[in-house]
Amino acid sequence: MVTRAANHGRSALYLHAQAIRIALLFVGVLLVSGCVAPTYWDHTPQEIHVVRSGETLSAIADRYGASARALARWNNLGDGSLIHPGQVIRLAPPSGSRASRPVAKPAPAAKRTIPPPPSDPPPGWAWPANGRVMAEFKGAEGAGTGLLIAGKAGQEVRAAANGRVVYAGGGLIGYGQLIILKHNDTFLSAYGYNASLSVKEGQAIRKGQRIATMGASSGNPAQLHFEIRRNGKPVNPRQYLPRH
Repeated sequence: MVTRAANHGRSALYLHAQAIRIALLFVGVLLVSGCVAPTYWDHTPQEIHVVRSGETLSAIADRYGASARALARWNNLGDGSLIHPGQVIRLAPPSGSRASRPVAKPAPAAKRTIPPPPSDPPPGWAWPANGRVMAEFKGAEGAGTGLLIAGKAGQEVRAAANGRVVYAGGGLIGYGQLIILKHNDTFLSAYGYNASLSVKEGQAIRKGQRIATMGASSGNPAQLHFEIRRNGKPVNPRQYLPRH
């Protein structure tokens, strides 16, 4: 019999392996949805590129002096025709492989004044699902960017506050179907490991509205990964949620 501690350990390790992916996706969502000033694009690390609306793989390759075919191969994109806003593109070959062309960096942008991040008040929050908290927020990128809530397969996942869907899809392999809601220019929330989605991008959402059904991940029991982010940084959801 697998113990509760063993299940918790597997969940923590799995979250650690996937946390960087969701963090990078948040960067893309913030920029595409207007939560961060456009000047922040100039500070994106040059090992990656976050796809903006209307961009093609060829345009990205031209910007960095790479070939579209190489970028498609390094990112497992097939022919590279299906990329989407917020997607993270690797600009260098994976460790141990050889690049077909060296990746050139774009010319440095002129220095600009970056405005301070917005400071909108938090919305009224509610728990997104009923269930025991399997893993707590740890305060850093890694296994603890949010809460892991146990549940049952097919259980309703509800919006924790009024907002708008800025991402809905399965672009992060192994993360199930993921939803990100924008509540204002400061706060986002994320809902991962869903089996199915009930909403689409751009849709206005009410607090408590069903947005998905809970699913399982990599042999683990049904669960929901829930995050609250303030100006793109994960914060402890318990400081905003009602006592559970």
